[in-house]
Amino acid sequence: MNNHLTIPFQKTGYFTKIICDYLDKKEEIIQYYGQFPDLKGFEKQIEYKRISFSKASRKVLVSQLRKQYNSFEVSVATKKNLDLLTKDNTFTITTGHQLNLFTGPLYFLYKIITAINLAKQLKKNFPKDNFVPVYWMATEDHDFEEIQFFNYNNNKIKWQKDSKGAVGDLSTDGLDKVFEEFSSLLGQGNNARNLKILFQKSYLEHNNLTDATRYLANELFGLFGLVIIDGNDKILKAEFAPFVKDELLHQTSFKEITKTINSLENNYKIQVNPREINLFYLKENLRERIIFKDNLYRINNTELAFTKEEMLQEADAYPERFSPNVLTRPLYEEVILPNLCYIGGGGELTYWFELKRYFEKVGIPFPILLLRNSVLLISKKQGQKLSKLGVSLDDLFLKHNDLINKKVRDNSEIKIDFSEQKERLNKIFLELEEISHCTDKSFLGAVKAQQKKQLNGLDNLEKRLLRAQKRKLKDLVDRISILHNELFPKGGLQERVYNFSAFYKENGAELITGLINNLDPLHLEFDILEI
Repeated sequence: MNNHLTIPFQKTGYFTKIICDYLDKKEEIIQYYGQFPDLKGFEKQIEYKRISFSKASRKVLVSQLRKQYNSFEVSVATKKNLDLLTKDNTFTITTGHQLNLFTGPLYFLYKIITAINLAKQLKKNFPKDNFVPVYWMATEDHDFEEIQFFNYNNNKIKWQKDSKGAVGDLSTDGLDKVFEEFSSLLGQGNNARNLKILFQKSYLEHNNLTDATRYLANELFGLFGLVIIDGNDKILKAEFAPFVKDELLHQTSFKEITKTINSLENNYKIQVNPREINLFYLKENLRERIIFKDNLYRINNTELAFTKEEMLQEADAYPERFSPNVLTRPLYEEVILPNLCYIGGGGELTYWFELKRYFEKVGIPFPILLLRNSVLLISKKQGQKLSKLGVSLDDLFLKHNDLINKKVRDNSEIKIDFSEQKERLNKIFLELEEISHCTDKSFLGAVKAQQKKQLNGLDNLEKRLLRAQKRKLKDLVDRISILHNELFPKGGLQERVYNFSAFYKENGAELITGLINNLDPLHLEFDILEI
């Protein structure tokens, strides 16, 4: 990694008002979160969690994590972290993500690297305690369409398969065809060979998507001590069963989140609206909402129905059959982990802001919320092109058309700005307005109409001149367009479209180590890295 620059998230134009207000600690958002993600906040959160997480819960957690790792080769660093989790002074730093095929978009890496780096940074500042980075696999998710593909060099590589129920249970059948397609696109070279081996061992040597994803994440980040957890675990869910029963009987999440939304929506767009019961019923090939209707708990889109007594017995006997949705999963995470901080993207944090009142009601500490690192990766060649084209960092984050217009104006031999002419025109019409006060109101109306017409005419002439200069500077426009589209595919952030494999093919394992060495989780700015 060579050049490394940062820009405030607020200046990129890609983050919502609620996230920018959070980073700015605006008064409007303060009531919706606990401690702010800085060292002072973490100092308080450590003490808060220290007294609230029981030894019994810790023992259950470590026992189940070790069982989940039974058939996997555990790195020295991860084994050390599993052992540390037995201690009362060990806390977790957690991020979560879907089981996207071959990690999906780039930001999968950034989430986990933020967790790894934050754990290291906290250890330096609070040496008497221990901090373990955790990746929560969203094994119970059922949105297969969101995870069944990844992009490689403008190719969408898709796993064609029918899916029902939790994606973690999906058989890896059919991924041999995906492997063949991916291999043919990768070509030759050491890094290409390593990517092929990684895909093959992850997906062709494991029977289900949970195990495949665990292997993949472990291969990429095990050396850095990452601990991977599957929440779809009967014993862990038994720890959450009291909250499941509360949800079934009292709909606490709906009531408390609705109160929050009623105030939150005065200033911000609501990310997720709660259901009356924010739980799914989970069995093989089935994950459907639980609905209370006509004094029965019904499973949506099925004939299944339970009385209150039957449903509570089900929660006791089969806790694994109750799957939290997007609004109750955060509570599940915080119940079973000695967690200090949840790391997520802007969309995730937005729905976490809805939850603080709910957490307080059920008596669980609300974690610190940290916006994950976001990164724009630029190759040396792209960096040289940007420099030659005179595109600055501020220019780079302009929307595509705004960037083109600005660079055409910058490089035009004539001035494409009629501001001076508009100012002179406004002065002339100001004089005409003064004259109109000496006559009837109809003349004033005519003056106003003519002023608007003339100003619109100047706007149109300015646009025509700009279009003419774009044609004259076509080579410049094309070069900037191609480069900007490479860095901001489909007009969005690179990290939401590209897969890590294209960058890994060029840089190998240095991609991961370079990101870990350069990203600061508490700097709270957008990173631009030349690789």
